[in-house]
Amino acid sequence: MRLRPLLVLGGTAVLALTQPLFAPVRAAAAVPVASVYLQNYASGLNAADSGGTVAAHNPKGGEDHQQWTPAAVSDGYQLRNADESGRCLGRSGTSAVTADCGADGTTWTISAGADNTYTVGVPGTSQFLTGVAGSATVQTGSGGDQARWYLTPVSYATTGMPSADTRTLDQVTFLTAHNAFANGADGNFASFPVSLFPNQSRGVAQQLTDGVRGFMLDDYTVSGRAVLCHNSCDGVSNPAPLATDLQRMVDFLKAHPGQFATVFLEDYASSDVLKSSLASVNGLSDVLYRPDQDGVAANGWPTMAELASRGKQLLVFSDRTRASDLASGYATRDTFGVMYQREWTVENYWSMGAGIGDSDWSCYSRWGTDRPLTTDSAAFHPLFVMNHFRDVPISATITNDNGKLQNRAQNFCTQAARKKPNYLAVDRYELGSPAPLGTVDALDSYVLAPGQ
Repeated sequence: MRLRPLLVLGGTAVLALTQPLFAPVRAAAAVPVASVYLQNYASGLNAADSGGTVAAHNPKGGEDHQQWTPAAVSDGYQLRNADESGRCLGRSGTSAVTADCGADGTTWTISAGADNTYTVGVPGTSQFLTGVAGSATVQTGSGGDQARWYLTPVSYATTGMPSADTRTLDQVTFLTAHNAFANGADGNFASFPVSLFPNQSRGVAQQLTDGVRGFMLDDYTVSGRAVLCHNSCDGVSNPAPLATDLQRMVDFLKAHPGQFATVFLEDYASSDVLKSSLASVNGLSDVLYRPDQDGVAANGWPTMAELASRGKQLLVFSDRTRASDLASGYATRDTFGVMYQREWTVENYWSMGAGIGDSDWSCYSRWGTDRPLTTDSAAFHPLFVMNHFRDVPISATITNDNGKLQNRAQNFCTQAARKKPNYLAVDRYELGSPAPLGTVDALDSYVLAPGQ
């Protein structure tokens, strides 16, 4: 049995002294001299050369002409494209373009602002590089949030992981099983032909033993209780009850003090059905962690040691929204301990592509530009859920993709979110070289250096 020693019993949380996953919100530092992404504050999208024009694209590492190097010149700065020699960010009328460095329109002012952002201005004017809401356009225009940009480092500096008694929840990374219930071991999960493609090969109890600490579950209502099915429960003869898997987790956590787990519900049940199902889980209230009642929104996440000392070991999220429950006349889920995920996390889009063929390594928000991956606050840092799987789980493809998980996490998705992933969600977590748990261990060895 391999248990990841994430927590240490005892200890007291001293939030003011813990090192955050990302720097506290404050005035931005000097203009970087290394390559950066021009990442829009409002949308989280990157400025990319697109055939001579500059457009707002999903963050995609070094594959899409998105990297720029600020260079001081006599009247300001040039922003030189890192992979197109001699080409700089410029302007033609109000359009953002690329042009030969030194040509008219390729000099900019770069000014530090609040929250680690910058403005990129037209010298001698009140015009700035801006994004356009709901559009791929980048142009010059007036100020506002669309005219605020992060200069996100291409290569982040890191420091060692804080000690076990001071590290906070938002500094830790957890192995997460996508569709953990769709495993063929714990009950039927789908009708034919979806049933031929399980996302996992081991039951939830074995997943816990193997070190999985995040569980993505799809709950539907059948005969008045929440059960676990993929796509729908039509034609599924023996789906596992949600309460059964939750009971497995509660029993495991109580038997292993100091361990911590998170459930992500793709939630198709009413709040009344969900509440009833949770109420049938023995001991759930003992281990259930309630960030809404713990001051997290004002004070930040607690230390893992504090959670361990209090026996608070399980966090449950729903992908429903508070607004949708209120519109349906339901009791809000947080009244019985289920958190609305969009209030506490950010998450990248769920698919890398089809089961075979090329994959899409870009990282952008599952919930669109209304909640970009870069969403952050002075009070607390949303947890980052990083999805790394395809539409259809095929073993050979999964093996290849899982072996590239660390590369994508460190060189694509950290930059897209400006934070280290807290949950690495994969299919068939035992496949790949290195296997995903090795990537989790690598990410758990450091945090991003403050002040970037």
